[in-house]
Amino acid sequence: MVLAALAGNLGIAVTKLLAFAATRSTAMLTEAVHSFVDTADQVLLLIGQKRADRPADDTHPFGYGMEIYFWGFIVALMIFLAGGAFSIWQGVEKILHPAEIDRPWINLIVLAVSAVFEGTSFRVAYREYREIVRGKQVRGRDIKFWRFLSISKDPGLYTTLLEDGAALTGLALAAIGVIGAGWLGLAWMDGAASAAIGLLLVAVALFMANETRSLIAGESAAEPIVEGARAAVGGDPRVLAIFEVASLQLGPRNILLAVTLTFRHGLTGEDVQQAVDDLVARARASDPRIRGVFIRPCSVDPRLSAPIKPGGPG
Repeated sequence: MVLAALAGNLGIAVTKLLAFAATRSTAMLTEAVHSFVDTADQVLLLIGQKRADRPADDTHPFGYGMEIYFWGFIVALMIFLAGGAFSIWQGVEKILHPAEIDRPWINLIVLAVSAVFEGTSFRVAYREYREIVRGKQVRGRDIKFWRFLSISKDPGLYTTLLEDGAALTGLALAAIGVIGAGWLGLAWMDGAASAAIGLLLVAVALFMANETRSLIAGESAAEPIVEGARAAVGGDPRVLAIFEVASLQLGPRNILLAVTLTFRHGLTGEDVQQAVDDLVARARASDPRIRGVFIRPCSVDPRLSAPIKPGGPG
């Protein structure tokens, strides 16, 4: 998916730059910069994915999965600075010093072709989103698009969805600017379209930065995954009560789980050890992304400092 977006964005960026050279449209220059930024973003995401896939070692015993979140944050900064800020600056300049566009039909042709490529890339990402919604990752629940973006743990997916969605919207804004400046005699509309595209990119960058910041700070796994693990562990007859199931998202496909619980009375030391091994296996089996599982037997609820009673929390 990322490779498809990378190839499409690079071809579109070069085409838009050539169209700007022929027509001197600020909106087209903004769109060219937008596509070049998207291309660089896809390269950074590929680097992040490759580095995140490295196996665990002594310095990173739980793997390098969270590194992709760092690169996702860098992508958000690039969109904000190289894309949004530049586009707004260019737009304001063109509004203050408007100029006519030469051969605006060239821009519209390029924008139409770009829309086909961007739409294809967005369709690939959107199809993956729909497959996730229908699949086990969200337990078949109906997850709305914007809600999915806010809970997704995969920067490669939500970045592509946001960038391609913003690209399609930006193409429409650029077309409006070209039509207004090229045929309606409103030269300022070319600059206004550029500024509007910049504001759109800033909004996308801020959303991405906030989501990635939360993941870097140590976000928990999605609630359905945690509840699935809780049900798997709690279904063992040797477990009397589960006090807490804490989780940490270490990457798109790497989750750390810590379960605090109490066992039923009468188990020997060997029984407890066997139960712990079995519970670890049950938790991992509940979702393939759960890699590390820690079972903490406890005779009292650590949150209440009170002894557990039969039939208590579970």
